[in-house]
Amino acid sequence: MFRRKKILLVVNPTSGMNSKRVPPEKVIEMFSEDDYEFSVHRTERSGDAVEIVKSNGENNDIIVCCGGDGTFNETVNGVMSLAEKKPLGYLPMGSTNDLANTIGIPTKIKEAVEVIKKNKPVGYDIGRFQNRYFSYIASFGPATKLSYDTPQKLKNIFGHGAYMINCFIFKLIPTVRDVKPVHIKIEHDGGVIDGIFYFVAVSNSTSVAGVFSYDRSTVRLNDGKLEMLLVKNLKSPLESFRMLSKLIRKDYSGDNIMLIRSRNFRLTFDEPHAWTLDGEYGGEYTDVVIETKQKGIDIFCKAGELFE
Repeated sequence: MFRRKKILLVVNPTSGMNSKRVPPEKVIEMFSEDDYEFSVHRTERSGDAVEIVKSNGENNDIIVCCGGDGTFNETVNGVMSLAEKKPLGYLPMGSTNDLANTIGIPTKIKEAVEVIKKNKPVGYDIGRFQNRYFSYIASFGPATKLSYDTPQKLKNIFGHGAYMINCFIFKLIPTVRDVKPVHIKIEHDGGVIDGIFYFVAVSNSTSVAGVFSYDRSTVRLNDGKLEMLLVKNLKSPLESFRMLSKLIRKDYSGDNIMLIRSRNFRLTFDEPHAWTLDGEYGGEYTDVVIETKQKGIDIFCKAGELFE
Protein backbone atom coordinates (compact mmCIF):
# COMPACT_ATOMS: atom_id res chain seq x y z
CA MET A 1 0.00 0.00 0.00
CA PHE A 2 1.35 3.45 -0.97
CA ARG A 3 2.29 5.69 1.94
CA ARG A 4 3.20 9.32 1.59
CA LYS A 5 6.64 10.18 2.97
CA LYS A 6 6.59 12.36 6.04
CA ILE A 7 8.78 15.45 5.87
CA LEU A 8 9.74 17.60 8.84
CA LEU A 9 10.33 21.07 7.35
CA VAL A 10 12.51 23.27 9.58
CA VAL A 11 12.22 26.89 8.43
CA ASN A 12 14.25 29.90 9.47
CA PRO A 13 11.97 32.76 8.35
CA THR A 14 14.73 35.38 8.70
CA SER A 15 17.52 33.72 6.66
CA GLY A 16 18.97 35.54 3.66
CA MET A 17 17.66 38.52 1.72
CA ASN A 18 13.92 39.21 1.60
CA SER A 19 13.91 38.56 -2.15
CA LYS A 20 15.28 35.03 -1.61
CA ARG A 21 12.79 33.91 1.03
CA VAL A 22 10.15 31.41 -0.02
CA PRO A 23 7.10 30.80 2.19
CA PRO A 24 6.71 27.21 3.45
CA GLU A 25 3.41 26.93 1.54
CA LYS A 26 5.27 27.48 -1.74
CA VAL A 27 7.87 24.90 -0.78
CA ILE A 28 5.14 22.34 -0.10
CA GLU A 29 3.60 23.04 -3.50
CA MET A 30 6.94 22.34 -5.16
CA PHE A 31 7.14 18.91 -3.51
CA SER A 32 3.57 17.87 -4.49
CA GLU A 33 1.19 16.99 -1.71
CA ASP A 34 0.30 13.69 -3.41
CA ASP A 35 3.67 12.19 -2.48
CA TYR A 36 4.57 13.90 0.78
CA GLU A 37 3.03 14.79 4.10
CA PHE A 38 4.48 17.86 5.85
CA SER A 39 5.03 19.03 9.39
CA VAL A 40 6.24 22.65 9.34
CA HIS A 41 8.14 24.24 12.23
CA ARG A 42 9.57 27.76 12.20
CA THR A 43 12.60 28.79 14.25
CA GLU A 44 12.30 31.89 16.42
CA ARG A 45 15.69 32.05 18.14
CA SER A 46 19.15 30.48 18.16
CA GLY A 47 19.06 26.80 19.04
CA ASP A 48 15.44 26.24 17.97
CA ALA A 49 16.28 23.99 15.02
CA VAL A 50 18.14 21.57 17.29
CA GLU A 51 15.16 21.23 19.62
CA ILE A 52 12.65 20.98 16.76
CA VAL A 53 14.51 18.03 15.25
CA LYS A 54 15.03 16.36 18.63
CA SER A 55 11.32 16.57 19.42
CA ASN A 56 9.88 15.72 16.00
CA GLY A 57 12.55 13.97 13.94
CA GLU A 58 11.79 10.39 14.93
CA ASN A 59 8.23 10.61 13.56
CA ASN A 60 9.34 11.70 10.06
CA ASP A 61 11.00 10.00 7.10
CA ILE A 62 12.97 13.01 5.86
CA ILE A 63 14.16 16.20 7.56
CA VAL A 64 14.44 19.27 5.35
CA CYS A 65 16.17 22.48 6.45
CA CYS A 66 15.07 25.72 4.82
CA GLY A 67 17.51 28.41 5.90
CA GLY A 68 21.19 29.32 5.94
CA ASP A 69 24.32 27.40 6.92
CA GLY A 70 23.77 28.28 10.59
CA THR A 71 20.27 26.79 10.58
CA PHE A 72 21.57 23.72 8.79
CA ASN A 73 24.28 23.35 11.45
CA GLU A 74 21.59 23.26 14.13
CA THR A 75 19.52 20.80 12.09
CA VAL A 76 22.51 18.48 11.78
CA ASN A 77 23.10 18.61 15.53
CA GLY A 78 19.46 17.69 16.07
CA VAL A 79 19.70 14.77 13.64
CA MET A 80 22.83 13.46 15.34
CA SER A 81 20.89 13.19 18.61
CA LEU A 82 18.26 10.87 17.12
CA ALA A 83 18.30 7.13 17.73
CA GLU A 84 17.72 6.47 14.00
CA LYS A 85 19.61 8.38 11.31
CA LYS A 86 17.24 10.38 9.09
CA PRO A 87 18.12 11.60 5.56
CA LEU A 88 18.57 15.35 5.26
CA GLY A 89 17.46 17.78 2.59
CA TYR A 90 18.75 21.34 2.36
CA LEU A 91 16.96 24.29 0.75
CA PRO A 92 19.58 27.06 1.02
CA MET A 93 18.23 30.53 1.76
CA GLY A 94 21.23 32.11 3.49
CA SER A 95 23.53 34.88 2.33
CA THR A 96 26.54 32.71 1.48
CA ASN A 97 25.38 29.07 1.31
CA ASP A 98 28.91 27.67 1.34
CA LEU A 99 27.80 24.15 2.17
CA ALA A 100 25.27 24.03 -0.67
CA ASN A 101 27.86 25.28 -3.16
CA THR A 102 30.34 22.66 -2.00
CA ILE A 103 28.16 19.59 -2.30
CA GLY A 104 26.16 20.54 -5.37
CA ILE A 105 22.83 21.81 -4.05
CA PRO A 106 21.32 24.58 -6.22
CA THR A 107 20.65 27.88 -4.49
CA LYS A 108 17.38 28.25 -6.39
CA ILE A 109 14.77 26.67 -4.12
CA LYS A 110 12.76 24.98 -6.86
CA GLU A 111 15.89 23.31 -8.22
CA ALA A 112 16.96 22.30 -4.69
CA VAL A 113 13.57 20.67 -4.17
CA GLU A 114 14.08 18.65 -7.36
CA VAL A 115 17.39 17.37 -5.98
CA ILE A 116 15.55 15.94 -2.98
CA LYS A 117 12.78 14.45 -5.11
CA LYS A 118 15.01 12.84 -7.75
CA ASN A 119 18.14 11.73 -5.89
CA LYS A 120 19.03 9.22 -3.21
CA PRO A 121 20.84 10.57 -0.13
CA VAL A 122 24.59 10.02 0.08
CA GLY A 123 26.88 9.77 3.09
CA TYR A 124 28.70 13.01 3.88
CA ASP A 125 31.48 13.47 6.44
CA ILE A 126 30.89 15.97 9.25
CA GLY A 127 33.14 17.13 12.07
CA ARG A 128 32.72 16.82 15.81
CA PHE A 129 34.10 19.84 17.66
CA GLN A 130 34.23 19.13 21.39
CA ASN A 131 30.61 17.97 21.93
CA ARG A 132 29.08 19.78 18.95
CA TYR A 133 28.96 18.93 15.25
CA PHE A 134 29.78 21.12 12.26
CA SER A 135 28.83 20.39 8.68
CA TYR A 136 31.19 22.67 6.77
CA ILE A 137 33.92 24.40 8.75
CA ALA A 138 35.40 25.05 12.20
CA SER A 139 37.80 27.99 12.22
CA PHE A 140 39.92 30.18 14.44
CA GLY A 141 41.58 33.49 13.65
CA PRO A 142 40.96 36.84 11.93
CA ALA A 143 40.03 35.38 8.54
CA THR A 144 36.84 33.97 10.07
CA LYS A 145 35.47 37.53 9.87
CA LEU A 146 36.10 37.98 6.14
CA SER A 147 33.15 39.12 4.08
CA TYR A 148 32.07 36.98 1.14
CA ASP A 149 30.78 40.00 -0.78
CA THR A 150 32.85 40.97 -3.80
CA PRO A 151 32.11 44.07 -5.92
CA GLN A 152 30.58 43.22 -9.31
CA LYS A 153 33.06 45.43 -11.19
CA LEU A 154 35.93 43.46 -9.69
CA LYS A 155 34.30 40.17 -10.73
CA ASN A 156 33.78 41.47 -14.28
CA ILE A 157 37.47 42.30 -14.63
CA PHE A 158 39.12 39.37 -12.85
CA GLY A 159 36.46 36.61 -12.84
CA HIS A 160 36.81 34.04 -10.05
CA GLY A 161 40.16 35.55 -9.06
CA ALA A 162 38.25 38.62 -7.90
CA TYR A 163 37.16 36.79 -4.77
CA MET A 164 40.77 36.18 -3.83
CA ILE A 165 41.85 39.73 -4.66
CA ASN A 166 38.95 41.25 -2.71
CA CYS A 167 39.21 39.03 0.35
CA PHE A 168 42.96 38.53 0.46
CA ILE A 169 44.43 41.91 -0.49
CA PHE A 170 41.67 44.25 0.69
CA LYS A 171 40.62 42.38 3.83
CA LEU A 172 42.87 39.53 4.93
CA ILE A 173 46.24 41.33 4.73
CA PRO A 174 45.04 44.47 6.62
CA THR A 175 43.40 42.25 9.23
CA VAL A 176 46.47 40.06 9.69
CA ARG A 177 48.67 43.15 9.97
CA ASP A 178 46.76 44.33 13.04
CA VAL A 179 46.35 40.94 14.77
CA LYS A 180 48.95 39.14 16.86
CA PRO A 181 49.51 35.51 15.83
CA VAL A 182 48.92 32.77 18.40
CA HIS A 183 51.04 29.88 19.65
CA ILE A 184 49.33 26.52 19.01
CA LYS A 185 50.38 22.91 19.44
CA ILE A 186 48.59 20.79 16.82
CA GLU A 187 48.43 17.01 17.02
CA HIS A 188 47.14 15.07 14.00
CA ASP A 189 47.27 11.53 12.64
CA GLY A 190 50.65 12.14 11.00
CA GLY A 191 52.47 13.86 13.86
CA VAL A 192 52.75 17.11 15.83
CA ILE A 193 53.19 20.73 14.72
CA ASP A 194 54.17 23.46 17.17
CA GLY A 195 54.19 27.04 15.93
CA ILE A 196 52.78 30.55 15.68
CA PHE A 197 49.62 30.87 13.54
CA TYR A 198 47.18 33.56 12.38
CA PHE A 199 44.45 31.31 11.10
CA VAL A 200 43.27 27.70 11.38
CA ALA A 201 40.37 26.19 9.44
CA VAL A 202 39.22 22.58 9.59
CA SER A 203 36.75 21.80 6.83
CA ASN A 204 35.18 19.25 4.51
CA SER A 205 35.03 21.50 1.48
CA THR A 206 36.74 22.66 -1.69
CA SER A 207 37.13 26.23 -0.44
CA VAL A 208 37.40 28.27 2.75
CA ALA A 209 36.19 31.87 3.35
CA GLY A 210 36.05 32.63 -0.37
CA VAL A 211 39.86 32.94 -0.35
CA PHE A 212 41.43 29.49 -0.12
CA SER A 213 40.49 27.04 -2.87
CA TYR A 214 41.62 23.41 -2.91
CA ASP A 215 42.35 21.12 -5.84
CA ARG A 216 39.07 19.29 -6.47
CA SER A 217 40.95 16.17 -7.55
CA THR A 218 42.36 15.72 -4.02
CA VAL A 219 39.30 16.49 -1.85
CA ARG A 220 36.71 13.80 -1.13
CA LEU A 221 33.66 14.56 0.97
CA ASN A 222 33.19 11.07 2.43
CA ASP A 223 36.73 9.71 2.79
CA GLY A 224 36.82 9.96 6.59
CA LYS A 225 39.29 12.85 6.64
CA LEU A 226 39.05 16.61 7.12
CA GLU A 227 41.36 19.28 5.69
CA MET A 228 43.17 21.62 8.08
CA LEU A 229 44.48 24.88 6.64
CA LEU A 230 47.15 26.75 8.60
CA VAL A 231 48.37 30.30 7.96
CA LYS A 232 51.64 31.01 9.77
CA ASN A 233 53.32 34.23 10.82
CA LEU A 234 53.80 36.63 7.89
CA LYS A 235 56.83 38.80 8.60
CA SER A 236 56.43 41.32 5.77
CA PRO A 237 53.97 42.52 3.08
CA LEU A 238 56.20 40.82 0.49
CA GLU A 239 55.59 37.46 2.15
CA SER A 240 51.86 38.12 1.96
CA PHE A 241 51.97 38.64 -1.80
CA ARG A 242 54.11 35.55 -2.24
CA MET A 243 51.47 33.69 -0.30
CA LEU A 244 48.77 35.03 -2.65
CA SER A 245 50.73 33.73 -5.63
CA LYS A 246 50.84 30.28 -4.07
CA LEU A 247 47.09 30.40 -3.34
CA ILE A 248 46.32 31.13 -7.00
CA ARG A 249 48.32 28.02 -7.92
CA LYS A 250 46.60 26.02 -5.13
CA ASP A 251 50.07 25.37 -3.70
CA TYR A 252 49.81 24.80 0.07
CA SER A 253 53.39 23.80 0.72
CA GLY A 254 55.88 26.11 2.35
CA ASP A 255 56.63 28.12 5.47
CA ASN A 256 53.60 30.42 5.57
CA ILE A 257 50.73 28.17 4.56
CA MET A 258 50.12 24.48 5.16
CA LEU A 259 47.40 21.93 4.38
CA ILE A 260 47.02 18.78 6.48
CA ARG A 261 44.55 15.93 5.99
CA SER A 262 43.67 13.87 9.05
CA ARG A 263 40.84 11.98 10.73
CA ASN A 264 41.49 13.57 14.13
CA PHE A 265 43.04 16.80 15.43
CA ARG A 266 43.88 18.20 18.83
CA LEU A 267 44.85 21.87 19.29
CA THR A 268 46.32 23.27 22.51
CA PHE A 269 46.47 27.05 23.11
CA ASP A 270 48.24 29.02 25.84
CA GLU A 271 44.97 30.79 26.67
CA PRO A 272 41.30 30.53 25.56
CA HIS A 273 40.50 31.59 21.99
CA ALA A 274 37.20 31.91 20.14
CA TRP A 275 36.11 29.60 17.31
CA THR A 276 33.34 29.74 14.74
CA LEU A 277 31.38 26.68 13.60
CA ASP A 278 29.68 26.97 10.20
CA GLY A 279 29.84 30.74 10.55
CA GLU A 280 28.37 30.89 14.06
CA TYR A 281 30.07 31.46 17.42
CA GLY A 282 31.44 28.17 18.75
CA GLY A 283 32.89 29.14 22.15
CA GLU A 284 36.36 29.81 23.59
CA TYR A 285 38.78 27.01 24.46
CA THR A 286 42.39 26.28 25.35
CA ASP A 287 42.12 22.59 24.39
CA VAL A 288 40.19 21.63 21.25
CA VAL A 289 39.49 18.12 19.95
CA ILE A 290 38.11 17.70 16.42
CA GLU A 291 37.08 14.31 15.02
CA THR A 292 35.74 13.19 11.66
CA LYS A 293 32.42 11.39 11.63
CA GLN A 294 32.69 9.54 8.33
CA LYS A 295 29.37 9.61 6.46
CA GLY A 296 27.90 11.09 9.62
CA ILE A 297 24.82 12.33 7.79
CA ASP A 298 22.93 11.21 4.69
CA ILE A 299 22.10 14.21 2.51
CA PHE A 300 20.30 14.71 -0.77
CA CYS A 301 22.70 16.29 -3.26
CA LYS A 302 24.17 15.91 -6.74
CA ALA A 303 26.83 13.34 -5.89
CA GLY A 304 29.77 13.88 -8.22
CA GLU A 305 33.53 13.51 -8.31
CA LEU A 306 33.87 14.84 -4.77
CA PHE A 307 32.30 11.66 -3.38
CA GLU A 308 34.11 8.33 -3.51
